[in-house]
Amino acid sequence: MMKAILTAVAILALTASAGRADTQQEPVRAAVTRDGDAWSLDYVLNDDAPVWVFQRSALQVRPGPRRPWRLDQWRVETPGVVLERIGSHDVLRSISGGPVPRRVRLSMQPRASELEAEYATLIFSDGAVALPSGQFDLFPVASIEAASALPSDLNGVDHEGGPAEITWRDANGPILFRGQRHPSVTETNADTYVLFGDAAVVEGQAMTTVLDPGLPAWIPAALGDFAPRVAAFYADRLGSGQSDRPTVMVSWTGPTPDVYSMGGSVMPGLIVMRFEGTGVVEPSADLTRMARWFIGHESAHFWLGQTVRYEVARDAWIMEGGADLMAIRALQALEPAYDARAELQKSVDDCVTLAANGPIATAADRGEHRANYACGAVWGLAAEAAMRARGGDWFDFVRGLLDANRTDGIVTRDEWLTALTRASGDPTLRDGIERMLDQTPDAVTEIARLFDRAGVAYRQADGRIVLI
Repeated sequence: MMKAILTAVAILALTASAGRADTQQEPVRAAVTRDGDAWSLDYVLNDDAPVWVFQRSALQVRPGPRRPWRLDQWRVETPGVVLERIGSHDVLRSISGGPVPRRVRLSMQPRASELEAEYATLIFSDGAVALPSGQFDLFPVASIEAASALPSDLNGVDHEGGPAEITWRDANGPILFRGQRHPSVTETNADTYVLFGDAAVVEGQAMTTVLDPGLPAWIPAALGDFAPRVAAFYADRLGSGQSDRPTVMVSWTGPTPDVYSMGGSVMPGLIVMRFEGTGVVEPSADLTRMARWFIGHESAHFWLGQTVRYEVARDAWIMEGGADLMAIRALQALEPAYDARAELQKSVDDCVTLAANGPIATAADRGEHRANYACGAVWGLAAEAAMRARGGDWFDFVRGLLDANRTDGIVTRDEWLTALTRASGDPTLRDGIERMLDQTPDAVTEIARLFDRAGVAYRQADGRIVLI
């Protein structure tokens, strides 16, 4: 059976997890070096602590079972130090219980893998490698117990760490950093991908593209003209986004048997996409539609995800569901044959299924990130219906969120729900959404009540919400 894997990652709201940089005189320093096939990572730590916690410690979900990806790809070379998983985070720990040495060396073997709601390494078929800069940030804690007590979401967690000052260099030649080639780069809090290797860079009028030469030919053909069109559509409806001229980086993991996989994420000024599997080798109308939906979703994050972002990870539904609905409505406008109802029906069905497993606010802790996309889009339908009753649409609702929050750059759960009440004039709409966020009610009942009051057209058939 062919296995379909569709993944997307919004820009991650790590507002508080950056730590209190003002409490330290010098940052942690790291040097990432490639020399031929050998990769090294050298840390110069800035404090004496027995445990150092990596800020981004998402689990790998493919290949293999859920597990910490660093334990497969990194090895500690410094005696007396181990890399292991404690609680929700990867850590460097002193075996003796004393401070980790101020200088620690690791070797790396970067590999392509799918991570849960996190930026993953990209491997290109010509040997080029793109590393996400945030995977190297870490901070000290006083004990194993303190590391174990940390929540998976570090937003709002006060700690003494700040972003590392990282130097990237490649003995084989220049690296690509923010669309430009450099012999080496030193940066703090870069929030981007750094490309090692000779992948071709094409400068276009609307964007810069880095395309894996092994990609099936239909993929660049399908995305090349559509990406600028969807970005222009969003800008026309929403005003300026985070970037007017992004870089699009697309990698090809290879024709893995019985798989068709599309993954994507976005960073400031950068969209990355990854394709894999025999199922995406040959073109089809369905694959083209899915690829364009992906670029629509990722492009949407220049507005919902970067112009404004969520406050804490449990509010990811605001950005992910919002970007889903933006992509659906953009495709509907740009490609009249696109079946928006079918895509929205999938969101409704998935939301009902996943809501039965527990509160949506904690779905990510269960590894059910799809719940944020599906239920966020369902709740977006209610906001859209409220706006249509006033002569508007979904983009008018999003525009209101953007304009009200451009200064602080954050949309909280309460702000989104308050905007829904303002649009609908019905303060009870938020009640059902909050029950689904915080409890485990019957989702069909809650969604039906929400759609009834908001004016979303549907019918019930055999206990299922069916959009009309």
